[in-house]
Amino acid sequence: MAMKEFVPQVLPASTRSLAGGVPPAPPGTIFALGADGGFAVPPRKFTLHFGRDRDDVHVPIGLDDPYVSRLHGMIVGDGLEWRIRNKGKLPLQLSGDAMLLSGHERLIEPGYNPLFIGSPKGRSHLLEVYVVGFRITDAYVEQRSRTRTPEVYDLSLAERLVLTALAQRYLRQERYPQPVSWNQVASDLNRVPDGRQWTPKTAAHLVAAVRERLAEGPDPIPGLRREDGVGEPVGNTLNHNLIQALLLSTTLMPSDLRLLGEEQDEEQG
Repeated sequence: MAMKEFVPQVLPASTRSLAGGVPPAPPGTIFALGADGGFAVPPRKFTLHFGRDRDDVHVPIGLDDPYVSRLHGMIVGDGLEWRIRNKGKLPLQLSGDAMLLSGHERLIEPGYNPLFIGSPKGRSHLLEVYVVGFRITDAYVEQRSRTRTPEVYDLSLAERLVLTALAQRYLRQERYPQPVSWNQVASDLNRVPDGRQWTPKTAAHLVAAVRERLAEGPDPIPGLRREDGVGEPVGNTLNHNLIQALLLSTTLMPSDLRLLGEEQDEEQG
């Protein structure tokens, strides 16, 4: 069956996370999504704008955060590939420790690309970008067309449950997410019928053990231990860094909220 013509289109705020894939689209199509909606464009010459000025960008992001620039960046297509340019003052955090600084640009590889704009006072804004694998010429270039699978960290069911409770504001894509309190984590977990009784202390110890394990693994994650020189409040910052690493690797996804008994709307994923 021939694919229906794909045209540039708005993605409503109810669009599910791109981490689980995107709707059928021609190779080379780009999807970009923030908490307040997004935009999708098939392969062509096109400049997609994102930033704080809702009326003048395709993808609004950080609408109430004055540290995010009105035009924070552009995603420029030439019909063959897409490149992202940082036009704002704040850097874009890419996978791992990589950052795209103001005035710089880089190629967007096919597959899922989560980007964060982190601003003062702990605010963090997620921009999801997904490029459908495509052909650059008549020959298929495998390394660019293959959807990349991020390195997912191993978590036990108990660890995933506690981290989902801790990161619930991020997984709901709230505008200014922060880890919830340990009292709330324990309260939420004790409503889950898994037969285990949780206290703030047991939940905090479990998460501390996860931080320590990932900080010392074969590909250690920085910023997970007090000695890494993180800012105050230390505990909150350590957990924020852990959550961001788990989100960037798609180890945690919005669908994990079902572990807390939250039924996700079908349109929102």
